[in-house]
Amino acid sequence: MAYPDDVIPIGEGFWNLRGSFRIGPVDIGTQASLVALEGGGHVLLDGCTLSDEGQAWLDDATDGGASLKAVLHLHPFHTVFVRKVYERYPNVPLFGTKRHHQKATDLPWDELTTDDPALHERFSADLGFSVPPGVHFIPENENLHFASVLAFHPRSRTLHVDDTLMAIRLPWLLRWIKRDVIRFHPTLKKVLHERGGAAAEFRDWAEDIVTRCADVTNLCAAHSAAIRSDEPLQPRVAQALAKVEGHLRAHEAKHG
Repeated sequence: MAYPDDVIPIGEGFWNLRGSFRIGPVDIGTQASLVALEGGGHVLLDGCTLSDEGQAWLDDATDGGASLKAVLHLHPFHTVFVRKVYERYPNVPLFGTKRHHQKATDLPWDELTTDDPALHERFSADLGFSVPPGVHFIPENENLHFASVLAFHPRSRTLHVDDTLMAIRLPWLLRWIKRDVIRFHPTLKKVLHERGGAAAEFRDWAEDIVTRCADVTNLCAAHSAAIRSDEPLQPRVAQALAKVEGHLRAHEAKHG
């Protein structure tokens, strides 16, 4: 089956949708993902603007939105495309973070937020979710976009994540000798809670993510790329944690 350029089939029941998002003249891109539920229907993770061909594919795949059971906005600071997605699929249950609620007060948000364990339980048959502790989920400084709700899809062995983890694409010549790199977002050191134990909480959480990535081969990241692989991503996520260990130790030396 031929797909539009902005629709990437990742694995069984999972498609990553690549959108455009410009900061000045630079297009840093963004993403959404469509998940087929084993019990029937679909869930849309996040939102973005697609090409005409990509939007037609999504409409066709979801029967014009009729098969969508929910739209889940997972990053507090990814709000630009919320209204456009809602206007396209106005009858689909809408979930977001508290900041989404604040930025679009007129939309019919469900009272459950996407970082709420009760919501995670609702979709646990198909998706696993994780929220990083020890960091500000919605910091006062709106330039710090570290934290988001991570979504695991075991059936396709995929992790969908906005900002918290980044996929760094290497120039194509270098890919002959080295795989694409995974890193934690560089704002980590600025969003750690200024209290004792915060760095340890984050480290423990990140170590759990490393463990879970033993069964993950695909990473869909917002502003960089989708990594599709036949090998577990665990070693690359472990390396990402090792790269921030200095920041965590410095935080512990200062705050405990």
